[in-house]
Amino acid sequence: MEMETISTFAKKLWCVKKQFILVLTPLILLPLLFGLPEKEGKCLYVVLLMAVFWCTEALPLAVTAMLPVCLFPTMGILPSKKVCPQYFLDTNFLFLSGLVMASAIEEWGLHRRIALKVLKIVGVKPAWLILGMMITSAFLSMWLSNTATTAMMLPIANAILESLFGDLATLKENCKVKEETEGQSQVKLHSLPSEKQILSIDGTDGMVRSNGRTAQEIRTESEYQMKVWKGFLICIPYAASIGGTATLTGTAPNLILIGQLKSYFPECDLINFGSWFAFAFPLMVLFLILAWLWISFLYGGLNTRLCVKKQDERAQAEKKAEVVIDEDYRKLGPINFAEGSIAFFFILFAVLLFTRDPKFVTGWSTFFNKGYVSDATTGVIIVSILFFFPSQKPSLSWWFDSRASNTPYVPLLSWKKAQECVPWNIILLLGGGFAMAKGCEESGLAAWIGAYLQPIAQVPPAVAVMFITAFLACFTEFASNTATIIIFLPVIAELAMFVKVNPLYFMIPATTGCSFAFMLPVSTPPNSIAFASGHLLVKDMVKTGFVMNILGILSVSLAMNTWGRAMFSLETYPDWARPVNMSSTVTDIQFPSDSPFNLTSLP
Repeated sequence: MEMETISTFAKKLWCVKKQFILVLTPLILLPLLFGLPEKEGKCLYVVLLMAVFWCTEALPLAVTAMLPVCLFPTMGILPSKKVCPQYFLDTNFLFLSGLVMASAIEEWGLHRRIALKVLKIVGVKPAWLILGMMITSAFLSMWLSNTATTAMMLPIANAILESLFGDLATLKENCKVKEETEGQSQVKLHSLPSEKQILSIDGTDGMVRSNGRTAQEIRTESEYQMKVWKGFLICIPYAASIGGTATLTGTAPNLILIGQLKSYFPECDLINFGSWFAFAFPLMVLFLILAWLWISFLYGGLNTRLCVKKQDERAQAEKKAEVVIDEDYRKLGPINFAEGSIAFFFILFAVLLFTRDPKFVTGWSTFFNKGYVSDATTGVIIVSILFFFPSQKPSLSWWFDSRASNTPYVPLLSWKKAQECVPWNIILLLGGGFAMAKGCEESGLAAWIGAYLQPIAQVPPAVAVMFITAFLACFTEFASNTATIIIFLPVIAELAMFVKVNPLYFMIPATTGCSFAFMLPVSTPPNSIAFASGHLLVKDMVKTGFVMNILGILSVSLAMNTWGRAMFSLETYPDWARPVNMSSTVTDIQFPSDSPFNLTSLP
């Protein structure tokens, strides 16, 4: 009876856990206000309060992000006139322009045309299809949100899988088939809906004989097909997370990085859309290839069929999958004026961002006053055009022939559509991160924490990079990647300054590592969408994601110590990272040859 009472009470407590967190967390953190230096203690109180609320989602993420607006001024940390502008920096405008462009692409279905075209090119063998799915998902997530990419790609994957293997429920039943007398077993294939109906094997009773196969052979084949099915589903969210790292607008942590760089190091102009792409795109390609090899190996896609053609039942199923892809692409029809226009502005958007100030050549921004034009300027110019450019080809004959009908004027994008598609909560979340970073900087909290990180100075920098990437990749499995980077990036920046290492050497791996959340369904919205299909188990994601995290950490470490080192001059401690009260005549800090932070000793 007592156990039942305790159980009931525990259930009630669980039901109101968020209310308890909201009430108890501020009380538990109160000692920080009295046991630490005044300003640092107050700022740490706000930071930890927001961290707990973000990690537990006791309040909506966007609401927690607005807490600095009320807490920083009232606690004497930062005046309101310094806090509020952080919520709409030019970085937020760059992100907003990327979201508006993405909504226009989705509005006219250009993303679906791109996806089906890539799948037509790569072929229909499972491993090649997985590669096609990953390439498409990664490319789209460079421009669209990772969540939208996953939500769009999964139905396409399911249609192809049903054409390859039949109905999933029947496939699961076949995996449980017991050994029967040879020649007596038969497998029922449910008719497939809509476009898949044309793929029914005999079109009459939906029954397919086993062609002399034993029940054991049927079960073995069905188990292989189930593994491939899981591989298809799991590769899409993973590729979307990887692809988002390649562009500044691809995922929120990248924008947090550039925003906090401008706050901490105003003189640092090394990171912009073009230079980030030049660094991160090769990293994305490397990681994507490794991920494809691992997923294809784990889920049965890598075999001799990649290079050798065989005429068997699998080959017949592959032909049917090809029919589905071709049919879906044919239904799209020829590219229309709206799709062509969106494609043109999308390419122009990307090219202008890449070439504004690519660092390795002179960019077009030199035609304007130095420092006046940013990536945000470029983005807003292009997306503004979308709101008045026509979605149908204008009729020139209407101007000269009074009897000719005029083409109705409908712009490529309406503000109503943009409002519906833009996740304004993410923009507030970005602003909250910038406000928190500003508070940490102004209050001296970041420097205070950095002073306590002295033991890390004994760790070689290459090892520190791997440790930082691994730690944040693990932490972000349980918390939002945006919240994770907001919490840790100021500390990592201060750590780099304390041990006299180029801050980019620590901050870039930290930012990239926050996107490597592969092990749990709750880690990212794309993971949740794939898991919600009901075909994946938690152990599938943990088993696949654990190795994915290791591959990601190794890829980032390789990138930072090779082309990243050359691009950003990571072997020296830059002038822009020196405190303002330091003599400007000092050109570099020399470390002893045996110092672990002598970056010139890096391989």
